[in-house]
This record gives sequence, structure tokens and C-alpha cells, in this order.
Amino acid sequence: QVQLVESGGGSVQTGGSLRLSCVASGVIYAPSCLAWFRQSKGNEREGVATVTTGRDDYYYADSVKGRFTISQDKNKNTLYLQMTSLKPEDTAMYYCAVSGASCWSRPRVGYFSTWGQGTQVTVSS
Repeated sequence: QVQLVESGGGSVQTGGSLRLSCVASGVIYAPSCLAWFRQSKGNEREGVATVTTGRDDYYYADSVKGRFTISQDKNKNTLYLQMTSLKPEDTAMYYCAVSGASCWSRPRVGYFSTWGQGTQVTVSS
């Protein structure tokens, strides 16, 4: 069974950058949807970015378009989220997730069967 471990979170000031990593142990069969979600206090978990393994079918939430970039390194079995121009509203716990099928439409929590434990991102003004 695949296990996911995120890292790279931290505290930065507005305008700063962070790169989150999600290392997968076990085999992820293609096609699978790889995703980053985030959840801030009092809010529902929302999909931030997705990509299907081996494809370039990227999805980004409107709130992060042009600032965040999702990428995958198959050799390292690692998913990344490069975050730039960070804003206080980006403050949240960030989770990576994997589904057993390719990505389609807007990412929904119920579509993903495997989750990491999360890494906290805090952006101060």
C-alpha cells in the first residue's frame, strides 16, 4: 500500500516562496491522479493543484494560478509543489493525495484514497 510523506512547510513572509515535497513509498500505478490539497482553520479541504502521472493535464485552483507549480519526479517517486508570491491567505495545512485513476474535473476529496499527514505553511504579513 502506498504511503505519502510531505515535507517542506514552514513560516515565511508575504511574497516568499516554499517548495513542498511528497515522497511516496510503494508503487503508484499509472494512470493515477496526484494532488495537493490544503485546509485552513474553519474551512473545508480544497484542491490546489493536480496532475496525472505521465501526463501534462495540470489543474490549478484560480487562487494559486500563476504562483504555484505542481511537478513530479518519477525517479524519486516524489511530487512537488513550488509556491511563490505567497500570501497570508495561503496559510494552511497542505496535503498530498493519490487516486487510483487519472485526474478529471475539479479535484474532490472523496476521489482520493491515499493521503499524507500534512505539512503546515504559514504566511505572515
